[in-house]
Amino acid sequence: MRPPGLLISAPASGTGKTTVMLGLLRALTDDGLAVQPFKSGPDYIDPAFHRAASGRPSFNLDSWAMDDALMDAIAAQAEGADICLAEGSMGLYDGVAKAGACGTGSSAELAARMGWPVVLVVDVGGQAQSAAAVALGFARYRNLPFAGVILNRVASPRHERLVRLGMEDAGLSVLGALPRRGDLTLPERHLGLVQAVEHPDLDRAIADYAAFLKAHVDLDALRAAAAGAGVLRPGPLPRPPAQRIALAQDAAFSFTYPHLLAGWRAAGAEIMPFSPLADEAPDPAADLVWLPGGYPELHAGRLAAAERFRAGLRRFAETRPVHGECGGYMALGEALVDKDGQRHRMAGLLGLVTSYEKRRMHLGYRQAELLAPVLGFGTRLRGHEFHYSTILEQPDAPLARVTDAEGAEVPETGSRRGTVTGTFFHLIAEDA
Repeated sequence: MRPPGLLISAPASGTGKTTVMLGLLRALTDDGLAVQPFKSGPDYIDPAFHRAASGRPSFNLDSWAMDDALMDAIAAQAEGADICLAEGSMGLYDGVAKAGACGTGSSAELAARMGWPVVLVVDVGGQAQSAAAVALGFARYRNLPFAGVILNRVASPRHERLVRLGMEDAGLSVLGALPRRGDLTLPERHLGLVQAVEHPDLDRAIADYAAFLKAHVDLDALRAAAAGAGVLRPGPLPRPPAQRIALAQDAAFSFTYPHLLAGWRAAGAEIMPFSPLADEAPDPAADLVWLPGGYPELHAGRLAAAERFRAGLRRFAETRPVHGECGGYMALGEALVDKDGQRHRMAGLLGLVTSYEKRRMHLGYRQAELLAPVLGFGTRLRGHEFHYSTILEQPDAPLARVTDAEGAEVPETGSRRGTVTGTFFHLIAEDA
């Protein structure tokens, strides 16, 4: 059976659902429960915060990029958990216009697919009974299981009474009411939150969130609302591209989807971590080097000075494959221009030159039809692209024909040169 759970969502981004999610994960964990976190959609950052709050790895579930068998295989990672909590992305019903493997990628689809009732975090600032009309619309717009609402940014006891009155009239359960506080925020940068490893005192911050949630949310009612529906029919997790994978892991290279690593390990692959920022070369015993995404633009000077890393990477690429995703792709290029216009030398295994001096957001799902055999993958891949860098030079052969979720071609085709490949999209799954 599907594990019992709840989807923590909201009418829109910026309502405080991440704070609520982290507080609930820690509060329920402190109560002795094994809590399995998930993230709806292709977020690279939130799962690390979930792990810090719950002590369990968090996995992305994505109805656009993943078929039913893969979603069930990932949901099965909750084995042994008492309850699942999934954090939604954007607004509850937000997704792309054209359905992918299972749907449009909305959080609502995940709730329906798993049978997890929705807990709607509603920012009630600037309204009272009118908040009930918003919540009621979200509850009835589609036939979703709906647990109730958590009121956020409540101004006063009188404000709370008025909002609760509206919710009661609408027949909606109020699971909690959070007073307005300006100190319960997480630091952000251009891709969203800063990385969990960079937070100056993350455990203390999460403990504060948990105490706040315990004081203002009915945790017993929340647990009682958890449910799941249907039988899991898991297929295989993604297969590894090699037996021994040297994986860059540090503050510059940290965006790897957890379900990929779980699939690689489940198939018997050995993950061999190394740190380019510490000027470490990849293990020469590896079969493949994988540079994931991250924030190389924040560490361009250190990467440019990492002579042992670059020399080891070049030696490796003479005989075996090297692949980079997004930030890793940029690091494989000739140069990176930072926000101040300073040019930094990169590995030079590809001719790519990228710049953050003139930022432009590139965001969305990607479908890739490979133009050459790559790392043993099939012909078609699904992934997601999110970065602000601009391509100044891309002289190498394209790696793939890349389109967005609606089938429109995008210019970021990736590159290939000899044994070296790179893409701006992060791989989520092979296409069926």
